[in-house]
Amino acid sequence: VTIRNYKTGLEKNKANYVPLSPVTFLKRTADIFPNYTSIISENNKFTWKSTFTRCKLFASSLKKRKIKKGDTVSIIAPNSSAMYEAHFAIPMIGAVINTINIRLDAKTVSFILTHSDSKIIFSDTEFLPIVKEALKISRQKIPIIFIEDDLNFSKNIKGDQSYEDFLKEGKLEDYKFDLIIEDEWFPISLSYTSGTTGNPKGVVTHHRGAYLNSISNHLIWNMKKNPVYLWTLPMFHCNGWCFPWTIAALSGTNICLRKIDSKEIFRLIKKYNVSNLCGTAVIINMLISEGTKLDHRVEFMTGAAPPPVSVLKKIEEQGFNITHTYG
Repeated sequence: VTIRNYKTGLEKNKANYVPLSPVTFLKRTADIFPNYTSIISENNKFTWKSTFTRCKLFASSLKKRKIKKGDTVSIIAPNSSAMYEAHFAIPMIGAVINTINIRLDAKTVSFILTHSDSKIIFSDTEFLPIVKEALKISRQKIPIIFIEDDLNFSKNIKGDQSYEDFLKEGKLEDYKFDLIIEDEWFPISLSYTSGTTGNPKGVVTHHRGAYLNSISNHLIWNMKKNPVYLWTLPMFHCNGWCFPWTIAALSGTNICLRKIDSKEIFRLIKKYNVSNLCGTAVIINMLISEGTKLDHRVEFMTGAAPPPVSVLKKIEEQGFNITHTYG
């Protein structure tokens, strides 16, 4: 019996292989569903076409700032359109996104910026004082781009460049979308623990892992096409469990929420016909205390310790279907 040699002529090449990266979800959705709504926040509303355009401008502007493949780009911000765009624009040039917990103090943020060797930092105006104090502690000189998502914090702005002006530095003709990574094991993100028992510890996620976890979210949760996802889970927490990329893959709509407020959650669910959201048992208890009942079923994914049966029964009576995952 002759056994065919399958090793001959079957090596990886451009015709049969491309490294897995969740960044590719954005281009596909922008090409197929350009006019579908991608992001809704308090002050902004974008389509997938405009989100792709803004991400390309973001990526082009980073390159003009000499940010290159393998460099760390940090961002400290609540759930916002800029935070969402960062999850695509930064890895589009092969840089690594470092989302910083907005609840950390200046000393801890200082350690993270130093340890990660961040080349530039994007900060929501609410957290500019913490970022500047962190840089003072470490005596670092890192460019700061401020994100003006909430005008109540405009008083914190002192001589830095705004995110929107930063985007204007980019040129679409200078940036052609192309997957810059050749190895899917290349880092896409760097996340840090809170440092409760010592200095924060960094955790690296590669493009392949982020891609597969994004797809797994869809499979395990039985998400529908074009979901409407409410951001009650912080994007800074493990890159929002990879849901920024999942929602792009499914051509969904991201509803951004800066702060957790039970009344606002119910208002947004009703206004935008939200289909999915995530959160801890703390949020579940907040929603139960509010007592509002929904007019349609909403999928809720929760992590950490499983809620008691009595809690699950109450929240499901309000209209939520609970899926408990690891954590």
